[in-house]
Amino acid sequence: MRRVPTKKPELPPESDRYREAGWWTGERLVDRFESHVHAQPDALFLVSGTRRLTRSELWEMVCVWADQISRTVDDRKLVVIHLPNKISWLAAFLATLRAGHVPATTPITTTVEHLQHIVDLTHPAAVISCPAHRGSTPIEDVVRAVERAATSPAVLSTDDGRLSVVSKPGDDPTSLPLDETTEHIMFTSSTTGPPKAVSHSDDSLATLNRQFAERFALDDTTPILMPSPLGHSVGAIHGARLALYLGSPLILQDEWDPVQALELVAEHRVAFTSAATPFLLDLLNAEWDRREPKLAPLRSFLCGGAQVPPALVERCRDEFPNTFVTPLWGMTEGGLTTCTPDTTHRLVASSVGFALPDLELMVIGDDGVGRTEGVGELAMRGPGVFNGYYGQPGLYDELTTPEGYFRTGDLAEIDADGYVSITGRLKDLIIRGAVNISPVYTENVIAALRGVEGVAVIGWPDERLGERLCAVVQSTVPLELPELLAHCEAQDLDRRYWPERLERVDRFPRTAAGKIRKQQLRDELLARRLTSDPSNQEEPR
Repeated sequence: MRRVPTKKPELPPESDRYREAGWWTGERLVDRFESHVHAQPDALFLVSGTRRLTRSELWEMVCVWADQISRTVDDRKLVVIHLPNKISWLAAFLATLRAGHVPATTPITTTVEHLQHIVDLTHPAAVISCPAHRGSTPIEDVVRAVERAATSPAVLSTDDGRLSVVSKPGDDPTSLPLDETTEHIMFTSSTTGPPKAVSHSDDSLATLNRQFAERFALDDTTPILMPSPLGHSVGAIHGARLALYLGSPLILQDEWDPVQALELVAEHRVAFTSAATPFLLDLLNAEWDRREPKLAPLRSFLCGGAQVPPALVERCRDEFPNTFVTPLWGMTEGGLTTCTPDTTHRLVASSVGFALPDLELMVIGDDGVGRTEGVGELAMRGPGVFNGYYGQPGLYDELTTPEGYFRTGDLAEIDADGYVSITGRLKDLIIRGAVNISPVYTENVIAALRGVEGVAVIGWPDERLGERLCAVVQSTVPLELPELLAHCEAQDLDRRYWPERLERVDRFPRTAAGKIRKQQLRDELLARRLTSDPSNQEEPR
């Protein structure tokens, strides 16, 4: 079988500066958590359903599992972790690190097709999964996906207490070499294609944890709620890794229920969380009859993944009086911008904040020139940025400028004070009559309409213009296109951003990060059109 070429990521010339600044210390996350265990072994660390584990109780479990992994996988190899938001995820993750291997984490909702793609792309030595879990791929299907893959990793199963071998590894002469800078691989929740394998070092991810802790005053006494999938970058970085880095209590929610989330925040006095926009909207709409306000103990809610409409920020200000809600921009590849409590309300509602320390941002215009202020494609360079795409070195080189800036694919505007406003994605642009139109402005206006719970604006095929603007809406009340257009006019939305077609859906296909899979949505709607659904409307212009 052909060996997939890899390339050892070269340390950027800024690496010495990152070390001098204290961002890169070389400390391994597993060693840092072990030091927390020795410092306060009986401190509560993990809450999962009715189970509570102290630091030492989790560590004892980790040591046993690490021995099991070591007997199954030799040398330094990649181990895919495909588990739900339970104790087993933390145990498998830490055990993989303790055994000297590299975890590659993917959400429990990863499809069989994507799981097989991940195995083919990364050539892991083992896959750790679990028996059937709601919304997940059953262990039997995991085994079949692995068997269909070009490589033959072992499959290990966990029931949250024990780790057992389901199938042993075969001979794999095509195993990819692991660079010493690779300590954690995460997969993009791509809206347009199969996931990419994003390689991070302990230094790059520790930088993000440290800087978040400083920006939002987090320490080992700060309970963290994590409803986002731990297998996705939001759950992994701002949940699991942040708690392990700080030694702070981690409150897991395995299946999303907004009322239960409110109860967990109240019971455990949770002070910090990060989740996608749909989670925030569900919390706003949830019934709450307690005396204290919703999310009263929660100091900070970082909302990312999908676009955060200004109308949603306005509601949070009124309904979560004790909680600072800020949009979060970031990628699996790193970066990260947020607002802070002293940011003006206008900027919280209209921007995604400013960069973490030492993160350099610029926008690359149509002329190919990068600028620190203005509009264009957002590019980033800094101590919290990834070091490459595992198994796809050519893609990393293609998206990185000669100066070491990674081109994100996001369209943005950076103001004179460094605040960033995301105006769309390059791949999401609608080309109407040879004019590029970003859907973000239209989506933000429609999101403020009464009863709208979700909106996506996509390009609808048109013989004359190529594409027209189609608003796809999930709403609790009936909505007609004339009403939608009247609202756009009342909000002074430029006429070129007005939708020309309205489609209604009961739900959106979403990634683990809460982003709408627009290509899948478009394909589904075009297929639905073939059934001649007369309820959808179009207004040509």
